Amino acid sequence: MRKTDYAFWTFLLMTGLAGATTLLNVTQTYSATSSQNSELYKQLDLFGDVLERVRSDYVEKPDDTQLIESAINGMLSSLDPHSSYMSPKNFRDMQVQTRGEFGGLGIEVTMENGVIKVVSPIDDTPAAKAGLMANDLITHLDNEAISGLTLEQAVEKMRGPVNTPITLTVVRKGKDDPFDVKVVRDVIRINPVKSRAEGDIGYVKISTFNEQTHANLVKAVESLDKQIGPNIKGFVVDLRNNPGGLLDQAIAVSDDFLEQGAIVLTKGRNNEETQRANARPGDISDGKKVVVLINGGSASASEIVAGALQDQKRATIIGTRSFGKGSVQTIIPLGANGAIRLTTARYYTPSNRSIQAKGIEPDIVVDEAIPDDLKEKLGADKPRGEASLRGHLKNPDGSDKDGKDEESGSPSYVAKDADKDTQLQYALNFLHGTAKGPEAANNAAPSSTTPTPPPSKSGTTTPTPPDDNKPTPN
Repeated sequence: MRKTDYAFWTFLLMTGLAGATTLLNVTQTYSATSSQNSELYKQLDLFGDVLERVRSDYVEKPDDTQLIESAINGMLSSLDPHSSYMSPKNFRDMQVQTRGEFGGLGIEVTMENGVIKVVSPIDDTPAAKAGLMANDLITHLDNEAISGLTLEQAVEKMRGPVNTPITLTVVRKGKDDPFDVKVVRDVIRINPVKSRAEGDIGYVKISTFNEQTHANLVKAVESLDKQIGPNIKGFVVDLRNNPGGLLDQAIAVSDDFLEQGAIVLTKGRNNEETQRANARPGDISDGKKVVVLINGGSASASEIVAGALQDQKRATIIGTRSFGKGSVQTIIPLGANGAIRLTTARYYTPSNRSIQAKGIEPDIVVDEAIPDDLKEKLGADKPRGEASLRGHLKNPDGSDKDGKDEESGSPSYVAKDADKDTQLQYALNFLHGTAKGPEAANNAAPSSTTPTPPPSKSGTTTPTPPDDNKPTPN
């Protein structure tokens, strides 16, 4: 046989073997996939059987939409405490929350004895201009009694299209009879940043991370710089009881105080989903000392900020252990059917540590002094943290370097009076160099960043539901 014939038949044989191998692999893959799909379809058939039995035999005729929504929500909530289904209305409410603006009146309200109580009117809003005052009680909306409505339902009625009027019936202490107040709705912007001068120190309170947070923080710091002047000692950034919000805003706020280095690392299911966010040059505080206050109510996005500034040695963290939510939720719209909030990644601080179910441990632990009349009431409540939530994700790192396992957060009480706010007063004394305590001597306020390999920015969002006990703006 000639060499050319031998080579030809050898080539055909090798091609045939390669084709047979490929076909076998494809067949095996298809067989495995087909088997998995077959099992899934069996389970879906089971779900269909149960659904039909409920629809036909339940003692009362059920709402089909509610059945399906509950089934979807049950599937998602079984994954972890932060994955859930949002109905179209809940999705719209979440969008309002994260945008930080809506058509409304401009008052913070709560429910008390079946009527709406005004906590405070927001400056330069229709409600403030109409003369509404703190502690006013609203009994009727457009002559319809509020009695029987939930706080959410009442707030929904007060919100509405811009330039539309609503009449509120108000009961005010000191006035014998109720009176009506007509208010025309306008665009209301929720300011998540409040600031004030504490002598020669700038105090900034960030209550949530919505689309307004970064821009309002920059304005607040600029205003404090002008108000206090060149002798400003530093800044206190208060993240206590901040439940979180948008990841990109947490990154932007961290970046505001950093010149360089990593901010946060997010790791998804696959390696290719790993992303890093990196600080860019520019420190809005001009290198002034920064103290960050945290407690058991500081979660999610607020922990990203605290972790980034702590690892980069840009700020001193004071307070108590944070909540410990180290996961990222992405909102996935479902068209007209609402959306799902799905946990898609874990996040890690610049030093590559996960705070999931452990929280941020402060550089200096300072417990908030609780008044005697509240000690018994608050003492019975165990601190709630991520580790106490049923079905929470486990920390991927296991025990930390000190052998500690999961921690269940810390108290979230904060004194309303700044003079009685133990943690705030300690932070002010710390920046003045007069703080006293066993930890103070061993913890110097950092003044520079530690370079870290540059990462890229991430735009994933992590919306967090508001605290039900907080006043509701409308």
